Amino acid sequence: MSLLKRIEQGQSQQGPPAAPPPGGGEDSASKLAELKMRRVAAPAGQAAARDGGYLDLKTRVQNKLLQELDPSMDVSRTAEVRKTIEDLFESILTEEGIVLSRAERKRLFDQIVAEILGLGPLEPLLSDDTITEIMVNGAKNIYIERKGKLERVGVTFENDDHTMRIIDRIVAPLGRRIDESSPYVDARLPDGSRVNAVIPPISLVGPVLTIRKFSKTPLTIEKLIDFGSLTAQAVEFLKACVISRLNIVISGGTGSGKTTLLNVLSGFIPPDERILTIENAAELQLRQEHVVTLESRPPNIEGRGEVTIQHLVVNALRMRPDRIVVGEIRDEAALDMLQAMNTGHDGSMTTLHSNGPRDTLARLETMTLMAGMDLPVRAIREQISSAVQIICHQERMRDGTRKVVAIAEIQGMEGDVITMTDLFVFEQTGLENGRVIGRLRPTGLRPKNIDRIEAAGIHLPASIFGIGDRVRF
Repeated sequence: MSLLKRIEQGQSQQGPPAAPPPGGGEDSASKLAELKMRRVAAPAGQAAARDGGYLDLKTRVQNKLLQELDPSMDVSRTAEVRKTIEDLFESILTEEGIVLSRAERKRLFDQIVAEILGLGPLEPLLSDDTITEIMVNGAKNIYIERKGKLERVGVTFENDDHTMRIIDRIVAPLGRRIDESSPYVDARLPDGSRVNAVIPPISLVGPVLTIRKFSKTPLTIEKLIDFGSLTAQAVEFLKACVISRLNIVISGGTGSGKTTLLNVLSGFIPPDERILTIENAAELQLRQEHVVTLESRPPNIEGRGEVTIQHLVVNALRMRPDRIVVGEIRDEAALDMLQAMNTGHDGSMTTLHSNGPRDTLARLETMTLMAGMDLPVRAIREQISSAVQIICHQERMRDGTRKVVAIAEIQGMEGDVITMTDLFVFEQTGLENGRVIGRLRPTGLRPKNIDRIEAAGIHLPASIFGIGDRVRF
């Protein structure tokens, strides 16, 4: 993408957004002339209010910089463009006789580069590895999640137009759109971070942006054990379930760590299997070589071209998968997922929102009914009981930590009711300095699918399930 187009999509300016770029027949010189006509106007009355004229200074330097830059530069060559901007920046400060401290100079340069190459005010938040989520509630209210706790930060956008230009910069490269006719969108950043944006008239506080950050260093199973999210015994059992091709549903509330656990468990899939992942916004980080990633697509401006999770699950069955991993089931796609699990695609995994293992079954049933098939409830429950073997439920605790609180096994049907057994349950023993103290403990019950695990060549000691060592399976 040329620098001209990049700037027009997201440069930090007051007033209405820049007009679209001229027709493709113009040469670079005419584009540069057009760019020079678009100066960033400093907002009246705000310059003095912000750091004694800092905003006004930033505006003047940025205008001068945009005037000097070659608009045909390819911004994908980030290091080269950044060096060019830095050279021009230093030259402009010298010509203008602007004297700044080292800290002020760095702050000014970083903000200008963020406007041209990045996501403006969000760049320092995105580069902070301690931040796990960024929530923009309108231009002036930005919150973050750090260590499971929410806090407000002093970073702001200039106004709603500025926020909209950053949102457009995120969704445009993905071929997605957001406007009054389609006022919300799911997207992702180049690093895989998940993005949701909602704009007026749906949002009454201005553009709202939520970014679930992508960890640069994916969590390992060892780290989850160290964090107390689950125990080594539970991990050994879940690993055996994945290898022996049991179908697993990971459930939990928003932000409880479902996708993180799905990522970790998928790492146990043998490397010689063909894996298909299906997501609304691709964020899974499977490390196996033979992985095909599919992503759903919203309808275009004419209301056509939509590709849903349900479409992708149906199509995946024709792609000879050994495993199907669906990022999240939230609608009638549940029926197709259950059918896939029941027709030879063992070892599949997915996540869904629910309040507990039993509620997970009710949610699956409800979503299956959404498919519009005139199926009796008992038939749906039989599908669920034969398709799903393990439910792993997670919660975000009151102290902000994420923990697996239950691992349950589907036993079958008794009359019209699906029977389920808890194999591991989180037992809270107290609070210490505001932190939840407890442990995921085995219930002492023998898994129904232990024979299937044994058939895969995996021998689990009885002690994993809280059964005395004298008991052998």
